[in-house]
Amino acid sequence: MLSLKLPQLLRVHQVPRVFWEDGIMSGYRRPTSSALDCVLSSFQMTNETVNIWTHFLPTWFPELESPGFSKVLRTAAFAYPFLFDNLPLFYRLGLCWGRGHSCGQEALSTSHGYHLLCALLTGFLFASHLPERLAPGRFDYIGHSHQLFHICAVLGTHFQLEAVLADMGSRRTWLATQEPPLGLQGTVATLGLAVAGNLFIIAAFTASLLRAPGTCPLLQGGPPEGGAQAKQQ
Repeated sequence: MLSLKLPQLLRVHQVPRVFWEDGIMSGYRRPTSSALDCVLSSFQMTNETVNIWTHFLPTWFPELESPGFSKVLRTAAFAYPFLFDNLPLFYRLGLCWGRGHSCGQEALSTSHGYHLLCALLTGFLFASHLPERLAPGRFDYIGHSHQLFHICAVLGTHFQLEAVLADMGSRRTWLATQEPPLGLQGTVATLGLAVAGNLFIIAAFTASLLRAPGTCPLLQGGPPEGGAQAKQQ
């Protein structure tokens, strides 16, 4: 029978400081884990397991070189979709500004309010590191802010989609009489900009990873700080 051994988990003092999370004392994975270890850890209770399953594609590569810049990127990764996905709502509010109720303003879905609330909670939890900051070690595996803001982000996306569907159903006729359809050219141009932006992001991070082995000691295969002492214990 083929048996697989789950990766060893580390405490906060056993990993480099760049990987420390405020208030999270245990459940850390080894920074130099193999690809197999990363896959296996998805089915092991670590301090990232809930994050992985509520947000399946986390990106941590910039953390290896610039933790501060990485946090800015991660914040932008939530702010940009919020702004981009709400362009139809902002456009609608712009049309309605000063026109009273003639543009269907009274039919504005309450889901927009729920979506905004979830977005604000997501940002607050990400920046505050609550509740683990108040009780270090008690929320290492379940209930820390990283997990909570992932859940809020998922709920926010749900309410956003509900609001968009409600708006489409209630305002389709009005929009057809007020604004010309986007057309094939506009659709292709918008899609092209989105694809180009994603390709640029992929290229930038790929170039960063190709340079990383020569500049980042964490990718040289050596054990993390405290690893030797952990084995001796």
